[in-house]
Formats: sequence, structure tokens, C-alpha cells
Amino acid sequence: MTTAKSVSSQNQDKNLESMRKFAEKYAQRTNTYFCSELSVTAAVIKGLAQHKQELGSPLCPCRHYEDKQAEVKKAFWNCPCVPMREEKKCHCMLFLTPENAFAGNVQEITTEQIEQLCQGMK
Repeated sequence: MTTAKSVSSQNQDKNLESMRKFAEKYAQRTNTYFCSELSVTAAVIKGLAQHKQELGSPLCPCRHYEDKQAEVKKAFWNCPCVPMREEKKCHCMLFLTPENAFAGNVQEITTEQIEQLCQGMK
């Protein structure tokens, strides 16, 4: 018998893997790179996955919202957000152009790295 907690945990794992794959492919497609401090990348991907789990959409985890559901419907801050799509400006520092001082040189991160770097986060 599958418990609600294990189903929820499985969905969280699926969402994390989905957002990890998305981030890698989007970085490659847009010639952007993850932050040189991979803990930033890990936290953002984990936050996107949590929002996807809770809200059904990867709402930017680095902003404050009075009403997250309303923001999801507007889609402006759903990743990739409008500023990223139109101007390659990522508030979260997930997708950085090569000339950005904080840009690293990687476009890949493993699920294990994300979990390790996010230990202790809720």
C-alpha cells in the first residue's frame, strides 16, 4: 500500500528532476551558465521544484508575492520569466550570460549535488 507521504515524496523527486533537466537544457539553449557558486543554482532549482509541486508552475522562488496563485496565472514570473526570455536577465542568478561576473562555466548539475548543497533548507 502506498502512503500519501510516499506519493508526495515521489512527486517532489519527479519535480526536482524535471526542473533540473529543464535548467540544464535552457542554459544550453540560451548560452547561459549557472552561478559560479553552485549552492545558488541548487537552491533556485529546488525552489522552482517546490513551487511546481505546490502551485503547479515553476514560479520564481526568489521574489515575494502577496498571492502566489495569482502570480502563477499572470505567468510573468514563471520560469523562465519574461525578463529572462526577453533580455536574458535572471533575478535568481540561475541563468547567467558569460560576461556576468557571477557566471560559472557549467550548464549541468546533478540531483545529488542539489540535495547535498541544499541540506538543511526547508
